[in-house]
Amino acid sequence: MVFSHGELFEIFSWLPAKAVYKFMSVGEFFSRLPKETYFATKQAQKALLRDDTCFFLQPGITLWYRNQIELHSLPGEELSSGVFNDVIQFLSNKMFASSNGLILYRVICHNQVKLCVCNPVTQSFLSIPTLEHMQDNIYANLDVGFKCDANDFKLFNFYANDWNSYDCYVYESKKDVWKAMEERFFIGSRNMIFDMPVHYNGAIHFISDCFPYIKKNHPYFRPYIMSYSFEDGKSRMLRVPKEARRGSHDHSCDMRIFRWGKVANSNHSICLVRLRKRVFTVWTLTNYESSLWKRILKLRVKAMRLMEKEPIVQGFTVLNGDLLVFATEKMVYGYDLINKKIQKICEHRIDCNFLRFTSYSNTLRICGTDTETLSLSEM
Repeated sequence: MVFSHGELFEIFSWLPAKAVYKFMSVGEFFSRLPKETYFATKQAQKALLRDDTCFFLQPGITLWYRNQIELHSLPGEELSSGVFNDVIQFLSNKMFASSNGLILYRVICHNQVKLCVCNPVTQSFLSIPTLEHMQDNIYANLDVGFKCDANDFKLFNFYANDWNSYDCYVYESKKDVWKAMEERFFIGSRNMIFDMPVHYNGAIHFISDCFPYIKKNHPYFRPYIMSYSFEDGKSRMLRVPKEARRGSHDHSCDMRIFRWGKVANSNHSICLVRLRKRVFTVWTLTNYESSLWKRILKLRVKAMRLMEKEPIVQGFTVLNGDLLVFATEKMVYGYDLINKKIQKICEHRIDCNFLRFTSYSNTLRICGTDTETLSLSEM
């Protein structure tokens, strides 16, 4: 069977970037594909309809654990995704977030912070204007969110204005300027976990911590979720399930929120994962307006029959809308929340008590019009 160039163009636009590069030596048509802006845009658009293929694993406290970062493929995706090792090492201690094949990271230059977005596959990067209050915070978390589609990307920065509200700034790549929102983000009396935002229902959502530093009769005694709408700047609280609130002040308790539902499925929501006393409990949000949740899992880690005898979970996430991925001291596992099946994903070698996952998709997504090439000699 002979395919026309138009048919090959369409077929190859569905492939991950690594697979496209493998065909560059076949002929002139294939060698041009990764370099064409139109093809790169198409390939990035198609990637938005597919699951992410791999993830970065790194220490949760990156300032003190330099040069410890690993990229691992999800099961079945081992041959379709990859990044050069020197680029991976360059991103160590720098990476904030990932979306549609682009990585948001920061570098320290002359004791000032500089934000950049890069595509590790094409080894290109774009410098982002840095807000004044960010520039001197070389040791602090910047509370920056990142959301990317095939043509544009946005950054969201929340800057502490006082003890319970944050100023919000939005950067749009097409406009190349930061915009200050008129309304502040009200967070209540608890600290928010800003490094795992969930975009849903036109708003960005964060869950609070659950440490016992607030008196029991205080209205913000129990953990909760806060959302911020970019349309009207309104802040809103979502309650977590009663079962999740019970025992939440235990020092072994860790709660996080993630996106629920496949990218190809229109029925998206939020899922809440709690790890307490080595027991995973997972809920999905069934009614947004009334904060109604449905429990879909309660399972002891030991009952999963892992390879280790006494596994200690050092980090967890939900990837691709329904896969609970967690790391122990030496291994990474995936638990299918739909089919209730466990599988080993990989081994890891990061020596840290708290590990952080960053989902990644292998695309040709272009950073912008004024991109530069990463200098491998400086990595």
